[in-house]
Amino acid sequence: MTGWARAGPVWQAVSLSAGFLLAMAGNAAAQASPYVPLDDPGLPFVEHLIARGDVADPSPMVRPFRRADIQRALAQADSAGTGDTVLIARMLDRYTDVDSVPSWRIEPRIGVQAFSHARRDPLHPAGPDGVQPYGELGLEAVFGNLALVSRPVVEPRLIDDPDWPGRKDIEVAGRQSEAYISAQFRWARLLYGQLDRNWGPTGLPGIPLSNYSYGRPELGFEVGTGSLRLQALASDLRDERDSAGALVHRYFFAHRLGARLSRRLSLALWETVVFAGVDRTYQARLRNPLSLSFLENAYGLGEETNSMLGLDLEWKLGRRFTLQSQLALDDLTYKNRGAPDRNPDRWALTLAAFGPLGQRYAWRAFYTQASSLAFRTFDNQFQDFTDAGVGIGRNFADDDQLTIQVTMPVAPRWLLSPELTILRQGEGNLNASYPSGTALGSTPEIFIGTIERTYRAAVRVNGSLPHFRISADLGYHRIMNHNHIEGRTLGRFEGRLLVTAGLSKRGTIR
Repeated sequence: MTGWARAGPVWQAVSLSAGFLLAMAGNAAAQASPYVPLDDPGLPFVEHLIARGDVADPSPMVRPFRRADIQRALAQADSAGTGDTVLIARMLDRYTDVDSVPSWRIEPRIGVQAFSHARRDPLHPAGPDGVQPYGELGLEAVFGNLALVSRPVVEPRLIDDPDWPGRKDIEVAGRQSEAYISAQFRWARLLYGQLDRNWGPTGLPGIPLSNYSYGRPELGFEVGTGSLRLQALASDLRDERDSAGALVHRYFFAHRLGARLSRRLSLALWETVVFAGVDRTYQARLRNPLSLSFLENAYGLGEETNSMLGLDLEWKLGRRFTLQSQLALDDLTYKNRGAPDRNPDRWALTLAAFGPLGQRYAWRAFYTQASSLAFRTFDNQFQDFTDAGVGIGRNFADDDQLTIQVTMPVAPRWLLSPELTILRQGEGNLNASYPSGTALGSTPEIFIGTIERTYRAAVRVNGSLPHFRISADLGYHRIMNHNHIEGRTLGRFEGRLLVTAGLSKRGTIR
């Protein structure tokens, strides 16, 4: 039974009412525009221009943005005639939609993947190596205020990926990379379906929400302007079985209120909530986008939920240097801090900075940290921030990471991104049982057990030739205390390669 059916008439009525209200706003409508997927081959070039300050970020610390939003930002930069004008013009041509008429696009692609490990995360490799075929079919249609997008993918690598929640007893596996319908108006947007999201600085998985795990259907909306915007989304998580064999229903809700306080300063307050139970449904008060579940339920009604609060900040220093930070608080012990069974504080944070380097290059740097028990909860393991055992935002806690990256255009169609990374990983695990009693009091707030250290030097390549696209990530890892074994040292290469060939056709619907 789906979450829509389990939720009952209240959830259905709220959803249908939201759609009706959005439809009533259609007189002030603009043409709908599909979202730029996070694996779009042109996105690294756009992020490079944003990092340099050549192009304004249409939605700081929130991805994806729409094609129409980045098209406007690129058009403004093109009119200014500054920065990398050749690259800006090429990206503007790529992301310009068909104007004001119903349109369609179809893009079949086939290719091959090669990988040293089947997991997509190069810093936590797992699964066998291999070379596998790859195929996808991009489909989209725009009818006035409506955008419909579907992109099925055939990807045999999935069966060897430990993060894949689907079938592993077959030779050919598939997934839906994108599948959504979006109603878009001047002040509001409504979306049902699935697409990858990331809330946080570009370059690593966001703390509240990321594309680390594979997508799941959601109902979401946005209301507001470029200066003040409210976003919310609700989705089912995979059901699980408790120790008695009963089926536990699990749900996820996220909302974010962002405000651009000045040309240089933007702030956002966000919250994510997981709740679960054998007979639980998606109660109305747990999906209120203007209510803090942390306050109303944890300290008010006593509703059993796991809530995480966060704050995002972006501050522009000068015209092109930008600082970003993301702070998340999962739990803070405010009394009996000296007790032997004290619950350690749970938090996560990211500090990021970026700017231009010379005439054409850009740089990014970030430091991120997550405490040892972050994204878990002590009173109900089914309310951890995971879906099918994989993190909804981060998939690893009890760690910190420092990364420095440079992006370098090489001719108009190629982008090189060398990077250096240091990762320290403790033995904390999102799927481990939460400690209790004196074991809880003796658990450090960060770095449980032996710390594994990874030193990574890598280069990423994104580019294209006529009808061909290439993305690659090749790095050398020097690992100290490998697998948390004291004194064990390992050096190895980690790499991924995706090459596809295809065609893209678009036109108008008569």
